[in-house]
Amino acid sequence: MSLFLLIFSVIVFTCIFFNKFSGKVGIPVLLFFLMLGLLCGSRYDEFASHWGWLVGDISTIALIFIMFYGGFGTRWKSARPVAVEAGLLATAGVALTAVFVGLFCHLALGWAWIESFLMGAVISSTDAATVFSILRSRKLGLKNNTAPLLEVESGSNDPMSYMLTAVMLSLFSGGITAAGIVWQIFSQITFGAVGGLAISAAAVFLLKRINFQSNGFDLLLFIAIALASYSLPDLVGGNGYLSAYIVGIVLGNTDFPERKPLVSFFDAITSLMQIVIFFLLGMLAIPSSLLHSLLPALAVFIFLSLAARPLAVCGVLVPFRKYPFRQLGLISFVGLRGAASIVFAINILTSGVELQNDIFSIVFCIVLLSIALQGSLVPAVAKAAGMTDAGEDVMTTFSDFSENAEMSFGAIRIKETSSWNNRQIKDLALPQDCIIALVVRGNLRIVPKGSTLLETGDEIVICTRSFQDRGTDSLIRHPLSDSSKWAGHRVSEYPNKDGSLLVMIQRGEEKIIPNGNTILKAGDVLVLLRRDTDAG
Repeated sequence: MSLFLLIFSVIVFTCIFFNKFSGKVGIPVLLFFLMLGLLCGSRYDEFASHWGWLVGDISTIALIFIMFYGGFGTRWKSARPVAVEAGLLATAGVALTAVFVGLFCHLALGWAWIESFLMGAVISSTDAATVFSILRSRKLGLKNNTAPLLEVESGSNDPMSYMLTAVMLSLFSGGITAAGIVWQIFSQITFGAVGGLAISAAAVFLLKRINFQSNGFDLLLFIAIALASYSLPDLVGGNGYLSAYIVGIVLGNTDFPERKPLVSFFDAITSLMQIVIFFLLGMLAIPSSLLHSLLPALAVFIFLSLAARPLAVCGVLVPFRKYPFRQLGLISFVGLRGAASIVFAINILTSGVELQNDIFSIVFCIVLLSIALQGSLVPAVAKAAGMTDAGEDVMTTFSDFSENAEMSFGAIRIKETSSWNNRQIKDLALPQDCIIALVVRGNLRIVPKGSTLLETGDEIVICTRSFQDRGTDSLIRHPLSDSSKWAGHRVSEYPNKDGSLLVMIQRGEEKIIPNGNTILKAGDVLVLLRRDTDAG
């Protein structure tokens, strides 16, 4: 157990370390974890009897969080205009892709019918986490609502792929009738959707009435909700992934305290879950089988990218008559394969069905090609197609986007020597995007007007736009010891060697906003704003 925990901690540390570079090098960072799993892995046959159930359960839990965040991170206001098209891509588009790939595997590669369509079902959905990561890390603004369309499609199409995979596995096991298949499809959709809506309503009811007294319990509640959103419908034969997505999108667009930090939390959890899945994929792969599966995988990948996906996209979107060819081409190209296909391939591996072809190894190669090739080329293809839009903020697609700039409040004390003393507010030269929101005079709270006269001792509450931190500046605290040579000197004499700015002095319980004439004292804690050295 200790060795297992140590290995897991190393993976997490590595995840955090490489996350620093994810915005610069893009999605192929995931390939590192895939290769790491490949190096750490062994033959699946050797530990299937002991660890097969664990691998399947871990991959399922990981996909639950990916599906939940697929909904939770989507801003419905941006998604609504393309919800119909995205929904059709996530259902009919996935089914068409599965059929086209199935036909190719049977007619071109000579596979059996059921095995061919099983391959199509497993690889038919696009990867939400990969698409999210590309759009956010590259800040890829796209024209004509392309970003929200891709977001909703990739976030919601895994349940359809899962349902098709489950149906094909049932056919493999035998003994299922046509009526059984119809019931399986009906129960998956109905119980999944109804369960998701019911759990969403219950979760919203709780969130409106629970007041968390301790930080962190809200995170625990949402983890419990995400897990329950899958498990409850699954127990009665419903599609748990569909339910998790529905619950995620409802809660992600419900107003409650601390919603935006939760988006960041689940973004991090989803990244970790995606890394776990890629690590498992690499760990379960057998190098010799990968080499043997490379040619059929390459054939399926080329057909999927150049024929199956474009035909499915055009079949769904062309009837709307509002998507130009270049946009259809970009939407087709961003059909990236990833975590969901890996999980479904692992499910096949742990199901014990006898296959003539190594679908797991083929999926491994397809995902590898999709992540390494397509993922890296998305920005270049978008630019070549003329679909990028510098004026379009891709962050409006996500639920942590705030349409109105957040406001910050600050306070200024009017001194007798202040230039604002004995002046009316209308005569002050206030900066742009700055307003006096309140004047506190003793026990009086005055809502200011232009004619309000400011007096000595007034506390002026200033309202302005919040600063959107881009990670280029940092606050550091520098205490002055009793022996510091700067004690007794003015702030204007304090050195400014690295371009830092002294923004506050903490002197005991007192917080002082300094000016050039402020005298430094031993024991002061100087709060400096320093620009990072690699900010350019």
